[in-house]
Amino acid sequence: MSLTSSGHVARRTSFCCFFFTSLALLCVFVTNAEDPYKFLTWRITSGTISPLGVRQQAILINGIFPGPDIICNTNDNLMINVINNLPEPFLMSWNGIQQRGNSWQDGVYGTNCPILPGMNFTYHLHVKDQIGSFFYFPSLGFHKAAGGFGGIRILRRPNIPLPFLDSTAGDITVLIGDWYNYNHAHLKDMLDHGRRLPPPDGILINGRGPRGTTFTVSQGQTYRFRISNVGLQSSLNFMIQGHTMKLVEVEGTHTQQTMYTSLDVHVGQSYSVLVNTDQPLKDYYIAVSTRFTKRILTSSAILHYFCSSHPASGPVPHGPRGQLDWSLNQALSIRTNLTANGPRPNPQGSYHYGQISVTRTIRLANSAGLITGMQRYAINSISFVPSDTPLKLADYLNISGVFHVGSIPDQPTGSSAMQLQTSVMGAEHKSFVEIVFENSENYIQSWHLDGHNFFLVGMDKGGWTVASRKQYNLEDAVSRCTTQVYPKSWTAVYVGLDNRGMWNLRSQNWPRQYLGQQFYLRVYAPGSSPRDENPMPPNAIRCGKASLARCKAPLKFEDHHRR
Repeated sequence: MSLTSSGHVARRTSFCCFFFTSLALLCVFVTNAEDPYKFLTWRITSGTISPLGVRQQAILINGIFPGPDIICNTNDNLMINVINNLPEPFLMSWNGIQQRGNSWQDGVYGTNCPILPGMNFTYHLHVKDQIGSFFYFPSLGFHKAAGGFGGIRILRRPNIPLPFLDSTAGDITVLIGDWYNYNHAHLKDMLDHGRRLPPPDGILINGRGPRGTTFTVSQGQTYRFRISNVGLQSSLNFMIQGHTMKLVEVEGTHTQQTMYTSLDVHVGQSYSVLVNTDQPLKDYYIAVSTRFTKRILTSSAILHYFCSSHPASGPVPHGPRGQLDWSLNQALSIRTNLTANGPRPNPQGSYHYGQISVTRTIRLANSAGLITGMQRYAINSISFVPSDTPLKLADYLNISGVFHVGSIPDQPTGSSAMQLQTSVMGAEHKSFVEIVFENSENYIQSWHLDGHNFFLVGMDKGGWTVASRKQYNLEDAVSRCTTQVYPKSWTAVYVGLDNRGMWNLRSQNWPRQYLGQQFYLRVYAPGSSPRDENPMPPNAIRCGKASLARCKAPLKFEDHHRR
């Protein structure tokens, strides 16, 4: 019977949604009553837009594109009721929000069942001990190509000082990304039929094409710009004509305050810069252009000085063309400000990551190729395929036959033959590991680990060897959740796996992620203490084999291979 074919069924469904949502709210009020709550309701719909002059369908949140900014304070509890009015299932994910012990809210298919059409799900995000700039996006299928994204701004509490001017004249979200004139369903169909996507059609700035966005500022002030690359696959360079930018924060880490004339922002990354409006009274271009692509795409917005009557003039500026060394050196110049506090009053530098013994080295090599004539992408020769049941649900409910821990090796295999697998790698809770991303392709990569930040200790051209560790930065490497790996290069990170759960490690280049360049890291410890991981929330949606499963005792750590 259809959920809408009977008024009785519809009423019963509404009552169940209300009951379980209310129960979930009661539980979180009991467990986190000391921290403030913010309640948001988002209606997800489809609407017609034409940012590049071509009419197409996009995903709207409460009728707008891009979606609304989330503005909150560190330690807030966010209750976001997502109502899916699309004709297809939907999930929302939170790029950079760590969710300690709570991968249930991650919003990717490995941890959550989709929100079915006409249904809702209330996410509970506890943004504990985070201050900074992040963003959200739809994670299911190829919805990311249709919009549905927006900025997340986590502010400090009054007793936590900032290492830079806090009373700026304005705090501005800037969402940049590549864009196609094709609807997302057409792009998904191309990928489903084993074809590569063509180059994007253009670049959007806050959902609009060239000169479609204006930021109005007053002369003689300081503004904070929070820049996030929410696109599908293009690294982008960001600059403001005639102005310099002071970098102050990267994905929740306060940085050394370095001045830049332009900044490379790779897919999935977020930066905060301060800009002084100290130039003559006129308008200026904000320019965004693609990096490391054969065809350079450029878009622009307008920085409008209040009371200016002089439009922006001259050609739209652009960042460096090519110049891998320039971008690499810029990336290495971004360091943590060790004298600044983090989301708590204590200095960020109090965590001496360089003095911690690494217990394991994981080397991850990306590759591209064909499987049965279809385009696929892989990590260590394994191309991920989703199961019918979210992996987190299967793990918690002890459902067999869904995944196998160890189904992806933690070292490159040296084989060019790729295999399809629902790949899950096991890791011990509270271990401290080294992850080396190795890129042998002539294509820039971008990698993200949900639920964690990592220390970006090294990157360079060529192949990684043990001797490469001699050049690691073990003092003030920036801590972030997304890193680039340049063509024919490597990047190394240190990460403390202090967040128990099932976490997605993926390429942020979305066509590659969709066609297999991802896996799940099962951070596990024996026992089921709520201090380490939250229990399954009462409003969790069940699907696949979890629809009828009952909760069983979790497996012992030594038995995890039986999954």
